[in-house]
Amino acid sequence: MATPGILLALQDTTLAAFIRGDVPGGEWAFPIIETVHVLALATVYGTVAMVDLRMLGLVSREARVSKLTGELLPWTWTAFAIAVISGTLMYVSKSDTYWNNPQAQAKFICMALAGVNMFVYHFGVHRRVAEWDTALPPPFAARMAGGLSILLWTAIVFFGRWIGFTT
Repeated sequence: MATPGILLALQDTTLAAFIRGDVPGGEWAFPIIETVHVLALATVYGTVAMVDLRMLGLVSREARVSKLTGELLPWTWTAFAIAVISGTLMYVSKSDTYWNNPQAQAKFICMALAGVNMFVYHFGVHRRVAEWDTALPPPFAARMAGGLSILLWTAIVFFGRWIGFTT
């Protein structure tokens, strides 16, 4: 599949060349950005997993779902923003390679599905969280959202790590 022109143009920028290490002084750019990305993604995964496992009724059973999400979502969103920025920087450095990589495509599909799952959850069952905040087990829809979320985020991590072995 042909890489879109905008991605090729971004790949040809000085910033992308620096990140690839093609510019003097840039040899550490990619590893540093990748480390930041992995740490941010670990934070996203960890905070999401804590909420998902609670929604499945497996951990923090005494904690209110609303309290847990209220405490963790700011961390999740901050780490997600850092992961998006660092991931974008890595992507533009080799956009032609990543665009045509099946593992990268699978990672982005899983990210989109995780976003849809989150949207459906937050505008569906979570709108009535006050009714089931401490219920065990949580409603089926909450358990499904939590299970699907943890599955998708595990796949995102899996495919993301696999990219490093295929590019």
